[in-house]
Amino acid sequence: MELFLDVLGESLVDTAKMLPFLFLAYLLIEYIETRHGERIEALLAGGGRWGAVPGAVLGCVPQCGFSAIASNFYSSRVITLGTLMAVYLATSDEAIPLLVSMPAYWDKLVLLMVIKVVYAIAVGFVLDFVLRGVLPKSLRGGYTGHADEVDCHEEHSDEEGKPAPIWKAALRHTLEIFVFIFAFSLVFGLIVEGVGEDVFADLLGRMGFFQPVVAALVGLIPNCAASVLLTQLYVEGALRFSSLVAGLCTGAGVGLAVLWRTNPSWKQNLFITGLTWGAGAFLGVAMQIVVAVAA
Repeated sequence: MELFLDVLGESLVDTAKMLPFLFLAYLLIEYIETRHGERIEALLAGGGRWGAVPGAVLGCVPQCGFSAIASNFYSSRVITLGTLMAVYLATSDEAIPLLVSMPAYWDKLVLLMVIKVVYAIAVGFVLDFVLRGVLPKSLRGGYTGHADEVDCHEEHSDEEGKPAPIWKAALRHTLEIFVFIFAFSLVFGLIVEGVGEDVFADLLGRMGFFQPVVAALVGLIPNCAASVLLTQLYVEGALRFSSLVAGLCTGAGVGLAVLWRTNPSWKQNLFITGLTWGAGAFLGVAMQIVVAVAA
C-alpha cells in the first residue's frame, strides 16, 4: 500500500505540472480549427498531385481531425494516396501538446516535427509521382470527387445550437488528456517499481532494431492513448527517439478508423494500413542504423 501511495502521489504531481501548458496548447488548436478550418480543408482538397506538401504541413498540427478529414476526402477520391499518406505520417495526435508541456524536450519536439514533415512529403511524392504508374488506378485517388460533398467538421456548438466558447473545448481536451497521462503514469510507475527499472529497461533494450517495429504497431491503435503511451515511454527513457518517431509516424489518430468506415474496399484499406506501418517502421530502423554508423 505504501508503494501504491508513493507512486500515486508522484504521478499526480508530475501530471498536474503539465496542465497549464496543455490548456494553452489546446486553446491555440481550437482557435485555429474554428477560425480557419474551412480554409485548411480547401487547401488540402485543392493540392492535387502536390497535395503531399499541404497535407504534411497540416498533418503536423496537433490534433487528429485532419487525418479524419483526409480519410473522408480519399474515400470520396478528392485527394490522392500520396496526400493521404503525407497527412497520416505527419500526424502526431496528442504527442505535440504533451511535449510542449515539457520545456526540457522542446529541442526534441522541433526535431521530431521536422523529420516527420520532410519524410511525409517524401513518401507522398514517391507514391504520387515515382510509383504512380505502378499503383492500380483505383488506389491512386484524387480528381474524381468534390470536397463540398464531404462533411468533415467537428461540432463546436452547444445544446441550443449556439457557438460554444473555444475555452470550453480546450478545457475538455485538456482534462481528457490529463486523465490519460495520469492513468498511464500511475500504471507505468507501478509496473516499473514492481518489476524493477533495470529489468523493464533491459526488456525494451533487448528488442534492438525491432523496437521501432513494435512501436510502429502500437502507433496504429486508433486512439490518442497510443501517442500518449509512446511519448511517456520515451520521456521515461524506455524508448529510443527513433522508436518514438516510428510510432508517431503510424499514429494517425482516428484517421485509419475513419478510412475503414468510409472507404468501401477492404483490400485498399488493408494495403494503406500496412503501408502506414511499413513506412513508420522503415524510418525508425533507418534512423537507428544511421545513429549506429555515426557512432
